[in-house]
Amino acid sequence: MRVKVLRVGHEALLIEVGSGEEVAALHAELVRLRAAGTLGVVREIVPAARTVLLDGVEDAPALAGRLPGWEVPPLVPAAGPEVVIPVRYDGPDAAEVAELWGAPVAEVMGSVAFRVAFCGFAPGFGYLTGLPERFHVPRRATPRTAVPAGSVALAGEFAGVYPRSSPGGWQLVGSTDAVLWDPHRDPAALFTPGTRVRFREVGVWSGCGGCGGRGGR
Repeated sequence: MRVKVLRVGHEALLIEVGSGEEVAALHAELVRLRAAGTLGVVREIVPAARTVLLDGVEDAPALAGRLPGWEVPPLVPAAGPEVVIPVRYDGPDAAEVAELWGAPVAEVMGSVAFRVAFCGFAPGFGYLTGLPERFHVPRRATPRTAVPAGSVALAGEFAGVYPRSSPGGWQLVGSTDAVLWDPHRDPAALFTPGTRVRFREVGVWSGCGGCGGRGGR
């Protein structure tokens, strides 16, 4: 893995890599090393689409010198906590996406082991990777001015769940009552980087049951 390390102020480093898969592997390794006490003092490790930001670095120059020579092991797909999200496939774009895929949306979504690659856009929104390339779908040509909270959506290589009502241009294929963001919960976000996500189809249903916890089924 080739990395480019950029200094950001006095206490932060921005690490650029070549792909989302490399970001996932690097993020997992950094989290592991920090937990083991061999990374040094780093307050925050924040992945994005092609970068990982290290903030609150005690000795940024020394760590910047170490990083380019690292050997980062491949990501273990089964690592990380798991969240199961009950979902109704009742989204307004579900039929169009199913036609594009040539398969029922519930069948495809239920077969994929998703992973939270990074978070952004709104508190609690996670960008979920794992969709095979043949199931990537384009964003809508015209975004909606209001997408309901709990909408299960697709755009490009990503899936996601809107934590609150907001404008959005993703394809809406389903809905869930899962609470994606709760400031009174620890952690507040149900989706955090590295979390594995499974979508489980349900029918007429109210409440989230065990989906607010980790690994509930």
